[in-house]
Amino acid sequence: MTDQQHTVLGEGAAMLTPSGYQVRPKIALGSCNKTVPPAAPSIIGKCPYYYQPLHGEYLETVEKVSVSSAWETVKAFATSWDPWKDKEVARRLLHRREQLIAPESTDSDWSRHGSFMMRHIGCGHKPPSYYVSYGYYYCSSYGAKLYPKLSPPGQAWLRNARKLLQTNMEDGLRQNMIGDQIQISSVKPGNGSFSLSVPQYELELDDDTFKSFAFKTHPMAYLDGGLADLPISDLLRITAQPNIQEWGDARTWEQAVDSGQVVLPNMINQSDIDDPVGKALGRLLAK
Repeated sequence: MTDQQHTVLGEGAAMLTPSGYQVRPKIALGSCNKTVPPAAPSIIGKCPYYYQPLHGEYLETVEKVSVSSAWETVKAFATSWDPWKDKEVARRLLHRREQLIAPESTDSDWSRHGSFMMRHIGCGHKPPSYYVSYGYYYCSSYGAKLYPKLSPPGQAWLRNARKLLQTNMEDGLRQNMIGDQIQISSVKPGNGSFSLSVPQYELELDDDTFKSFAFKTHPMAYLDGGLADLPISDLLRITAQPNIQEWGDARTWEQAVDSGQVVLPNMINQSDIDDPVGKALGRLLAK
């Protein structure tokens, strides 16, 4: 048994029990496999890459709250939710466990969230809340609302950025399977890079570390996707998307600063120097 795999939970009754002994010994049954298999290329760039919306509890949470409170509700839900409580979904996924943990799985129920569940059965590890909240919710809900409002170049940017976000995530997970250091650089020169020290096989297991890692990949994905070349009308719509409460997170401001260093010069070139909207956006990105 390796450090990456260990059995920790589950119960079964022993086959042999002393005569007259009423309490059967418990047998540990479970699986904890920290090895993260690569995603299939065909799903990278699609919202269900993060999470397949199978659980009724998730759907009810999103559908029953108002638009103004949806994001805070989803974020809180993602950190407290136990996806195993939905027995029907758990049974469905368990029946397809081998397909969901296979490298480059194309199973219709595969997602990073579902694959994590099937690799961590009964060991007390929860899927990163990022998969359900920042990943799936922003990708599906915010993406669907933003996409129709963008110009054709803006729509192309959204598709490209989404794929690059997930490509960067795959790269980080792959590197964490090899060692303790993650190093990712932008596809296009000048769009940034970052390094992060994370114990091997542990990236998915620390919720806050995983969120920090994912946030560090965002500016590069936005810029490599062509953010700096978009018209100001698209930039205004894009920067208006993150929920206002989320600007209280320092990591969100880091994204704006990192992206703004590249976007701002191009935006100024497009703007009339007396344009108050352009000035306001410039101040936001320059903070």
